Amino acid sequence: MKKILAINPGSTSTKIAIFEGTEQVYIKNIKHSTEEISKFATIADQYAFRRDVIISELENANIDLHSINIIMGRGGLVKPLTSGVYKINDLMKKHLMEGYSGQHACNLGGLIADSLASVIGLDAAYIADPVVVDEMEPVARITGHPDFERKSIFHALNHKAIARIYAKQIGKPYEELNLIVCHMGGGVSVGAHRHGRVIDVNQALDGEGPFSPDRSGTLPMNQFLKACFSGKYTQEDMQRVLVGKGGYVGYFGTNDAYSIEKAAIAGDPKAELLEEAFAYQVGKQIGENACVLQGKVDAILLTGGIAYGKPVVERIKKYVSWIAPVAVFPGEDEMAALALNANMILNGEVKVQEYK
Repeated sequence: MKKILAINPGSTSTKIAIFEGTEQVYIKNIKHSTEEISKFATIADQYAFRRDVIISELENANIDLHSINIIMGRGGLVKPLTSGVYKINDLMKKHLMEGYSGQHACNLGGLIADSLASVIGLDAAYIADPVVVDEMEPVARITGHPDFERKSIFHALNHKAIARIYAKQIGKPYEELNLIVCHMGGGVSVGAHRHGRVIDVNQALDGEGPFSPDRSGTLPMNQFLKACFSGKYTQEDMQRVLVGKGGYVGYFGTNDAYSIEKAAIAGDPKAELLEEAFAYQVGKQIGENACVLQGKVDAILLTGGIAYGKPVVERIKKYVSWIAPVAVFPGEDEMAALALNANMILNGEVKVQEYK
């Protein structure tokens, strides 16, 4: 059985997993202290440190590095790409080091994977469906002003993996289905999947679509504009309004959606209203995507950590179940999604693309 190493760097941790085929046989979430991380001037500077920690952890677990057949790294903020699996090449590494589309710890995924592949002696390492997957139609990019354009930044890895899992469950190719996939986690992204392509999706990173545990989502623009120029706030303050101090954090001081759910169940009127508002906004976003697909929707898929909450799922179903059947896939298993793509490479089910 071929061994797969999946690597998913976060801001203060690096998650690694070993799969034999589709079976996960090892997983470790390596924590990095603030002291360790603060030694590095940039995110890109951390990759050798994190690589060496991974090597040490695997050796301590008695996992022979040279038994690994393929390495998958979490895709970073490279240039916009169509969905798929990409071989990590020199241009991609350059863009990951520079932060072509922004700086984030996920940029380390490809760098670490490539470096480990060299250590082990593999010909290549790969990424799959980075957050900058862009398959939007031209009409979806229009905002209403030529200086601004809608961009595709979303939970592409989980979107695509869940869509493929659902397609396999019903015995149909993903490329023949029209799906609305709604990822509900730290951010909320809702995408219209038409025959294997995400033709429209809200930019969930910093200010479009439903609010989330710590993001405000779409805000009234004139009110936001006045606040920006009121003299009360810095640009950094307003950025935190969009991401970090919005959503449940803004209303309750916590990003723990489960605690809001418990409060709502206990009868807290504010928590009930906010959980209903969350479901309402998610439902509206799903409705928009139903229009994008011209009403031809085979299924609505709810995923991400918030999908574990049965009450909020039922609230969302109340708004959207008339559109299409609703299937629920709680959680976001990025490691399994990376392994799924690795197995498609090994089985010849997908063409590896060249980053250009």
